[in-house]
Amino acid sequence: MGAYILRRLLLIVPTLFGIMVINFALVQFVPGGPVEQMIAQMQGQGDVFESFAGSGSDTGQDLSGGGNDQYLGARGLPPELIAELEEQFGLDKPPLERFFNMMWNYMRFDFGESYFRKVEVLDLVLEKMPVSISLGLWSTLIAYIVSIPLGVAKAVRDGSRFDTWTSGVIIVAYAIPAFLFAIMLLVLFAGGSYFQLFPLRGLTSDNFEQLSLLGKIVDYLWHIALPVLASTISAFATLTLLTKNSFLDEIKKHYVMTARAKGLGEKRVLYGHVFRNAMLIVIAGFPAVFIGVFFGGSVLIETIFSLDGLGRLGFEAAVGRDYPVMFGTLFLFGLIGLLVGLLSDLMYVLVDPRIDFEKREG
Repeated sequence: MGAYILRRLLLIVPTLFGIMVINFALVQFVPGGPVEQMIAQMQGQGDVFESFAGSGSDTGQDLSGGGNDQYLGARGLPPELIAELEEQFGLDKPPLERFFNMMWNYMRFDFGESYFRKVEVLDLVLEKMPVSISLGLWSTLIAYIVSIPLGVAKAVRDGSRFDTWTSGVIIVAYAIPAFLFAIMLLVLFAGGSYFQLFPLRGLTSDNFEQLSLLGKIVDYLWHIALPVLASTISAFATLTLLTKNSFLDEIKKHYVMTARAKGLGEKRVLYGHVFRNAMLIVIAGFPAVFIGVFFGGSVLIETIFSLDGLGRLGFEAAVGRDYPVMFGTLFLFGLIGLLVGLLSDLMYVLVDPRIDFEKREG
């Protein structure tokens, strides 16, 4: 097992390098950049995209000394200022040199400072992480708490009316986009048009620090209820059907028939033997499910509910062309994702010692 872990750890390096190469290369072809973003802000346009969108109304005069290939946001500004901004952001160097300098810093976990926030990238990530962890952890736990008993009940009643209508419900829930369900929850329960039962935004109230311990817990759960429900709705289908199918596969095996032939009760057979083996794949996949909920779909949920988390941070960095935040978070998330993939394999071995990845690879 040690050799397998070592190989997987060594594979992380070229995989992560490839992820960074592809994304860095793609960014070079995307219009706009930190310099253009800064110029747009200096001209009071607020966003680099407005410079491109509003270019059709320009007079056509290029006062920056360049030709028509000069980006339109720079018109009316002296070339010395443009060059100074490029040097400030480190964009005066060739792309290849910038990439290898970035990767060398990242190998030492030096992610630099945000261009526009003037805060260390690592500090930004640590500041926003509690919100995303709250969403990811609660969503995963609730999905497991609901899906496992429901999947077992569906397997035991396979083909019944209960199995049919619950399958219909979870498939419909899976088909509803998380952001659309989030908007529906806001309209129904957060003062949109019907009930004012939950807060509209944020993770805590303004007077959170003045509340008692119990009050803080209640306030936190009150704020997190709708975002967690919106991000969990699509996870029920996958886990429920996975649990059901795992149970059905185990029920058909010979050891179950042998246990029944020996006179064991149905509950003892199902929950003493089948449940333990059927849950191996479900339990072992917990890290991967958590990371999937942690990273997937959080941008829209955080934006709709005004939660200041990692998803929103990444979106704002991409819109604002804040390259240190963009690539720093990409590196960290890629590294975490690859390590969680290894952790999932180790979980399989932990819950079922019969699994041996080294023999399977051989």
